[in-house]
Amino acid sequence: MSLLLLNKPFRVLTQFTSEDGKATLRDFVHAPGMRPAGRLDYDSEGLVLLTDSGPLQTKLADPRWKQEKTYFVQVEGEINDDALAQLRRGVKLNDGMTLPAGAERIDEPEGLWPRDPPIRFRKAIPTNWLKLTIREGRNRQVRRMTAAVNLPTLRLIRWSVGPWSLQGLAPGESRPVDAEEIANFMKPESGRPAARPGAPSSKRRR
Repeated sequence: MSLLLLNKPFRVLTQFTSEDGKATLRDFVHAPGMRPAGRLDYDSEGLVLLTDSGPLQTKLADPRWKQEKTYFVQVEGEINDDALAQLRRGVKLNDGMTLPAGAERIDEPEGLWPRDPPIRFRKAIPTNWLKLTIREGRNRQVRRMTAAVNLPTLRLIRWSVGPWSLQGLAPGESRPVDAEEIANFMKPESGRPAARPGAPSSKRRR
């Protein structure tokens, strides 16, 4: 049972093959027999987990387990308390209400790498950062959630999934997870499929 953490760069498919010449995971890792546990959009960046284990993939990606996924989101506009309250309660999308989310205003994350190409700068429109933690995995969910509260997403970085994060990984870099970490995560007492999660706690903006 193996697990590999990868910091997927912008404009890379979360798969190993491409029919139209787009960059794929194969350009960054050699991982025969492994496959992504969940997906991350082509135009999003950040943590992708690769495993050769069906049970591990299920616990990481199956909606029944509701693993926490935390994102750093650069949005267009000012983040007000009403928008945060809506995200924390759940917002209505075209495929139903979202579950409560952890949502907070943050400063730009320290040590964040520049995106290539960069976000288009518009002097008249401010941008801000949001930390969002969800336990679902709907298609383009974070982008749709921020749009629902009038905060269009400009840049989206998945920072963590379950107990693992991007800490120490530059774009395109990967590292294997220690077998003991995996074993602890797979223990029955480490979690059970949940019916309804609560909103995760978060630190206040300094």
